[in-house]
Amino acid sequence: MEIQIKAIIEILGKPKEHVESTMEKVLSELKNQKNLTIINQEIAETKELEKFFSTFVDLELKLDSLDNLIDFCFDFLPSSIEIVEPEKLDLNSEAMAEYMNDLLAKLHQQSMLIRNLHAENTLMKKQLENK
Repeated sequence: MEIQIKAIIEILGKPKEHVESTMEKVLSELKNQKNLTIINQEIAETKELEKFFSTFVDLELKLDSLDNLIDFCFDFLPSSIEIVEPEKLDLNSEAMAEYMNDLLAKLHQQSMLIRNLHAENTLMKKQLENK
């Protein structure tokens, strides 16, 4: 089943050059994906927001399956998506459970990563305080 979506991917950071080069890398990685086709892309001008720089790309994509849509969301973390076509998606309970389990596995993986980084950060702060 082919799925057409609109998606927005945002980049925030500094310096400006880093934000722009990161966006170029994201778009290059998207173009290398075998399971999706870029129909249209519009890159916004990089703007300064307080102490950071921000840009985004407005995308129209075709993906060849719901699995690939979910992979796209996990891999590129768009800030929003809109499913343009098809208007209806039929999922049986087994497929839905599989998607939910994939989502939960990814969330648990991210949670563990955050906990590990927090523990490392706390340890480094203690080491700095003891010097």
